[in-house]
Amino acid sequence: MATGRHQHLNQALLRIPRRAENSARHTVSSTYVEAGSLAALLHSTDHQILYGRRGTGKTHALLHLADIATSLSDVPVYVDLRTIGSAGGIHADSTLPATERGTRLLIDTLEDVHDGLLSVAMDREIADPSGLLRGLDALAEAATSVKVVGEVERETTIGGTSESVRSAGFTMAPRPSLTASTGSRRTSTAQSRLVRTGVEQHHVLFGPLSRATRKIVRALGPARLWLLLDEWSSVPRELQPFLADLLRRAVLPIGGLTVKIAAIERRSQFATPTGTGEYVGIEVGSDAASSVDLDAFLAFDNSETTAKEFFARLFHNHTSVWLRTMVKDPPRDAARFVEECFRRSAFLELVRAGEGVPRDAINIAALAAQHAHDRPIGVADVRRAARDWYLRDKQTAISGNHPARAALRALVDEVVGHRRARTFVVDQLARDRAGVLEDLHDARMLHLLRRGIADPHHPGSLYDAFAIDYGCYVSLLLDDPKFQVRGRGDWLNSPNGVPPEGFRFARAAIDLATLLR
Repeated sequence: MATGRHQHLNQALLRIPRRAENSARHTVSSTYVEAGSLAALLHSTDHQILYGRRGTGKTHALLHLADIATSLSDVPVYVDLRTIGSAGGIHADSTLPATERGTRLLIDTLEDVHDGLLSVAMDREIADPSGLLRGLDALAEAATSVKVVGEVERETTIGGTSESVRSAGFTMAPRPSLTASTGSRRTSTAQSRLVRTGVEQHHVLFGPLSRATRKIVRALGPARLWLLLDEWSSVPRELQPFLADLLRRAVLPIGGLTVKIAAIERRSQFATPTGTGEYVGIEVGSDAASSVDLDAFLAFDNSETTAKEFFARLFHNHTSVWLRTMVKDPPRDAARFVEECFRRSAFLELVRAGEGVPRDAINIAALAAQHAHDRPIGVADVRRAARDWYLRDKQTAISGNHPARAALRALVDEVVGHRRARTFVVDQLARDRAGVLEDLHDARMLHLLRRGIADPHHPGSLYDAFAIDYGCYVSLLLDDPKFQVRGRGDWLNSPNGVPPEGFRFARAAIDLATLLR
């Protein structure tokens, strides 16, 4: 009996969707787990950019926000920017000017927003439905205007005809008579022809677009319009400032409307300078009121207890959807689920292996459930699963980036092999010069623990603290049971973050220039 129950528990872990958009829409809110004060920040009416690496839950957060907005009778419009455009739109021939490609991107995006609002007009009770439809017509017109760029030929022809006849006569026979006649005829013609030869080009005028958006917002009032733009980083980097500029000029200044953007920080460019002191795009912190970093929230202030509670609720919320129909008396809460599904310290090992990234934790848990099959998951199952996930997903993500692979090997040799640690600090100036660390962080090979740690002996020097991904050294844990990491870097993982007595940043920091040469 217990064997069958454990098998169902493990099967439920295998069934957890890896991406929020693959979940049944009605389960999004019930499976969402709030991290600290993140929910309060997202629910604010400020325009915001939600940063986070892949798998940190950006899409889930936006979909949950859409459900909250709907429950408050507001109007959310969710746009997945991966689905915007076509071969002739976003991925246009690179020989075309960026401005032309950017214009096509704006039109594609506006059409998607238009379709979302049209669905609202058809499916929901709106304060002013006719006003909304007029606003949508104006939006469509502003988004699809066309101009012809090329030569202009003007031809004008004027012609005329004039005729005049006069005559007089006197006749004697058979009887005298007098006749006279006069006549006049005048004809004139004029013709003008304008011929344009060239190429039709779409163009977007921000003035009409802004007026159309205001009409839409007024028609929806008092409901607030929430524009939720997901997968911003899927837009080609050189085109992102054009889309951002559209938002800055035609959307962000309008009251009654809130914009939330989900993006990967290192793969995003919201503004570009024009060379005249101005810029095209959004100035983060000014035009967009604030940015939220999901990675920082999922660090849980380096509290192991808080991290365990978050992931326990995450797994319980997702599996309970399936367990209701799979087992009798499913675990009633998160604590009971962890107790039934995992052996002793196996769940804590899973939390460590996930490194604060929910999607990684879900994938590792699914692989561990495969290994365990019909028994509770143990530490060895988690470690094997973490190694498999690292080799299958993370390592292949940088397979084409030789500098990143070489840097990772050097860091593992130095930090794990030589220092018997997995955390390290690096001078911020050296980090800025070595962009390869950013590549490894973006690929979830390195995890930022603390930013801007001041050296008390040299206050002008600031250091960032990183942890090498669990999967990078888990093979050592599997192959050598006696392998242990030293605890000198544990202060980086503690809530107070106070280094041990005698710790010297300058001596302990990784010398990137020497290591990566």
